[in-house]
Amino acid sequence: MRGTTPFLWGASSSPHQTEGNNVNSDWWALEGRRPGLERSGDALDSYHRFEEDMRLLADAGLNAYRFGVEWARVEPVPGHFSRAELAHYRRMIDTAFSLGLTPVITLHHFSNPRWFAEEGGWLGEQAVDRFTRYVETVTGILADVPWVATINEPNMLAMMMTVERQGPARLSGVSQGLAGADNAPVKLPAPDPEIGAVLVKAHHAAREVVRANTGAAVGWTIANRALAARPGAEDRLREIEYVWEDLYLEGSRGDDFVGVQSYTSEWVGPEGIEPHPPHPDNTMVGKAYRPDALGMAVRHTWDVTDGIPILVTENGISTTDDSRRIAYTQGALNGLFAAIDDGIDVRGYLHWSALDNYRWGDWKPTLGLIAVDRETFERHPKPSLAWLGDVARRGAPERRTPMR
Repeated sequence: MRGTTPFLWGASSSPHQTEGNNVNSDWWALEGRRPGLERSGDALDSYHRFEEDMRLLADAGLNAYRFGVEWARVEPVPGHFSRAELAHYRRMIDTAFSLGLTPVITLHHFSNPRWFAEEGGWLGEQAVDRFTRYVETVTGILADVPWVATINEPNMLAMMMTVERQGPARLSGVSQGLAGADNAPVKLPAPDPEIGAVLVKAHHAAREVVRANTGAAVGWTIANRALAARPGAEDRLREIEYVWEDLYLEGSRGDDFVGVQSYTSEWVGPEGIEPHPPHPDNTMVGKAYRPDALGMAVRHTWDVTDGIPILVTENGISTTDDSRRIAYTQGALNGLFAAIDDGIDVRGYLHWSALDNYRWGDWKPTLGLIAVDRETFERHPKPSLAWLGDVARRGAPERRTPMR
């Protein structure tokens, strides 16, 4: 941890968005039956090309890589665990270590085994026990891994489950909205706190297993919306923050770290979260250009969790202009290091994403430090990768006002 290990500078990915052919997952099934959703297909073929991906990050000067274990591969049917898949993910961990990259492992990143979804998913009677059994098995390959995140963005996962209750058409529309389709923005419903309570319970159960079986620092990662109140809407802000974020941040108390995942900021008025209007500065997914959101998210997380160490596990921008990506990241890092200067304990910064990847229904938004030709799978590092590597070598960003 801080003082004994180096600050982590790296990038992040997830299995379903990069590996390809995750045929036993509920998301693979969803892609096949929901109109308007693009298929993940071969994705980036990172299942076979992970060493190349990691080497590009390491050669650029980064020292960490966040990637996931895919539950649907490891346990394709209930109670059957694939030794071959466990060995595959262990090879990924060994490869990261051999290249000088600290592996940050995520155990669940939105996608579930298809059978788990058919049992009722996270609302099924055996959900927590099923997940705990999976974690017990996977920790057999994680003994020397220093960082483990149990569940990625449980607040967004709860929102997706809330949407699913509203019917297939609604879920398809929100999936497209999340992916930044060209249609009008889709208003996201607030996650059901009852679902959130189940996910907190699952996280706590997994946390104890990770602690019993490994020496890893364990936590989970939260989608931070960096909400701010219009004058007179302070009480409304607190209500919305609890449902969207603070329930899960409070569930982090007792963890070794909490992952902050920030992209933009949103205003809250008397009627709730305000839709962001069209603007020339908006990102590819119609969000406000707000590099200052990361500093806001880190400070809010620190306050709500009563000072749990923070690892920035995602931060980035959807844009085709890589110079804009650099400017955005420079601004985000300025805010992050200002928070560090104020005494907030931050252990690292992991950019989202390592590669341009599948984004839960759409291939259009590009957030990666590395572009990928989806016909040949050839990797093309962007200038932003070299830039972030230079920042990592210096150990801190230059403090200056970024240009847009």
